[in-house]
Amino acid sequence: PPTSQIKTLADARTLGIKTPFMSNSFAAYRGEALRAIGGFPRHVILSEDMYVTAKMLIDGWKAAYEGSAVCRHSHNYSLREEFCRYFDIGVFQSREAWIYETFGGIGGEGMRYVKSELKFLGPRRILWWPMSFVRNALKLLAYKLSKQEKRLPRGVKKKLGMYKRYWDSPYA
Repeated sequence: PPTSQIKTLADARTLGIKTPFMSNSFAAYRGEALRAIGGFPRHVILSEDMYVTAKMLIDGWKAAYEGSAVCRHSHNYSLREEFCRYFDIGVFQSREAWIYETFGGIGGEGMRYVKSELKFLGPRRILWWPMSFVRNALKLLAYKLSKQEKRLPRGVKKKLGMYKRYWDSPYA
């Protein structure tokens, strides 16, 4: 978004889970703040950026977003890679439930994303709509499946997730 903002823990009431959202693709952290919360975690499968931002906000620090900054960063995930990524996202959300308890849940973000994607594609790109539906259905399936990850054997989780080495770690 083009609007810059400074977020604090109090913003969780209005921004919800977007309060600790941070993209590590183009982020800088104050060393003192990062050290104060114990640095980047080793035990999370992904989203270490959101994890440390949440910890910093709880610790009284602020998170700044500069709307005029520009960063070109994208992924060209295959359908399988997208599925695996969303499985891992769901694992993170389940295992780090304190973040969602503190800041609020995702509350319809997925549906808002689908609507914005279809609006972006518009009627002139209607041939892309089926792929959009397939891609988003796979994301939802992976996310829902990840909520059952504690019941799944480690080998299955390794096949379903993007970060295979995580499942060999002591944190899995």
